[in-house]
Amino acid sequence: MLDVEDLYKSYPTPQGPLPVLQGVDLRLERGGSLALMGESGSGKSTLLHLVAGLDGVDRGRIHADGKALHAMGERELAEWRRCGIGLIFQQFNLVGSLTVADNLAFQARLAGRHDAGWQARLVEQLGLGELLHRYPEQLSGGQQQRVALGRALAARPALVLADEPTGNLDEATAEQVLQLLLELVAGSGSTLLMVTHSPQVAARLQRTVVLRKGRVHPGVEASA
Repeated sequence: MLDVEDLYKSYPTPQGPLPVLQGVDLRLERGGSLALMGESGSGKSTLLHLVAGLDGVDRGRIHADGKALHAMGERELAEWRRCGIGLIFQQFNLVGSLTVADNLAFQARLAGRHDAGWQARLVEQLGLGELLHRYPEQLSGGQQQRVALGRALAARPALVLADEPTGNLDEATAEQVLQLLLELVAGSGSTLLMVTHSPQVAARLQRTVVLRKGRVHPGVEASA
């Protein structure tokens, strides 16, 4: 499903290029789940953004769902972002002017894959039935993140990318959201790549990989 080979990425600074990823190799099988861990600045979010097509690689290759992301132009990457992936962020990133129902359908409609039956299942599993006419500002943090989960999965993407999805939630709510995410990903047949700082969260996924100073740290990959 996901094959990252010899990936390099740096960013310009007044002092010269700042290396962030330095030869990363990573593989994730279709339907699998992988937690990406590492200290701040180790390159976790950068790797996630490259896989999402939000930024371009300096060197190396990213193949995802049969597509060569490293060779794509912006139009093709925009199509990948619209149809190939579901993104979940720590900050929720819901559209404030849309109701819960419209936020849930937003990504699926962009991808041309809106399925009312699947959305109804998501609403039921996420416990959002009584909230559909509310706006994001009227929801708790946990409720907003449940809407974000539904939005990301509504189009049944091949790959779900989650960047610290429980980082802004209290412990009990974080556990509920994580359980829902894992159940929904499994039910939709998607593959999950998650950035997390929490060993407890990482332990719930099938595999864990640790980045250190822009490289996959040898000898620390673990399986759940």
